[in-house]
Amino acid sequence: MRENKKLSKWVIYAIIVALLVIGVSLISLFAIGKNKKTQSQSKELADIVNEIEETNSVEEASSTSDKTVNEVKDNKIALNTENLVTSENTNTITKQTNTIKKNNNTTETKKTTEKKKEIKFEKPVEGEIIKEYAKDNLVYSNTLNEWTTHLGIDIKAEKTTVVKSSCEGTVESIKNDPRYGLTVIIKHDDGYKTVYSNLLTAEFVVEGEKVTTGQTIGTVGNTATFEVADESHLHFEILKDNVQVDPTIYVNY
Repeated sequence: MRENKKLSKWVIYAIIVALLVIGVSLISLFAIGKNKKTQSQSKELADIVNEIEETNSVEEASSTSDKTVNEVKDNKIALNTENLVTSENTNTITKQTNTIKKNNNTTETKKTTEKKKEIKFEKPVEGEIIKEYAKDNLVYSNTLNEWTTHLGIDIKAEKTTVVKSSCEGTVESIKNDPRYGLTVIIKHDDGYKTVYSNLLTAEFVVEGEKVTTGQTIGTVGNTATFEVADESHLHFEILKDNVQVDPTIYVNY
């Protein structure tokens, strides 16, 4: 009797333990299944999020690519336009430079031609020189009875001999010089002047008149008080920029 009670007691214990084990197993299985389901859902959710992000990345990349292409096109157009404008400006500048060079060359050619144009002086009268040009040395004056400078040449010629313009120019003045008598001064190009003194007459020209080479301007006289004791002659001077120079450099006597 006691053994049966004891056995029944152990059977009950075994059943209780078995039930506990089964319960724990079921709970574990339920938890595992739920965890797997949660993981599966999380994975699916992650996959969906990744797909969305990839789609957005592709769209952004596509947008960026389109923008980049457009920017490249715009840059090319701007560059071509700039190159065109620069080319046009360069051509314009080149043309202007060539025009300036051409004008400068023309001006230089004209200046060279003008420089090459030499003024030629002809003899105002025929005759021999009886008193030389003397600026840095002295010559003897029969009238003054002393040695003095002489800033022209005296050309021997009889009274009333026709005196001609040595070069074309404009009559600057006709005057009675206290030393050299009746005098005609003619102004020429390049700062030159010719002076004709000791004249008898000068009625053939007037002040301001333009004269040609060889045109009559007066006649030889004896009106120079500083040279009255000398032979009949024409006192002739040439000035360059208002400074007397040796006439024999320009006139062949």
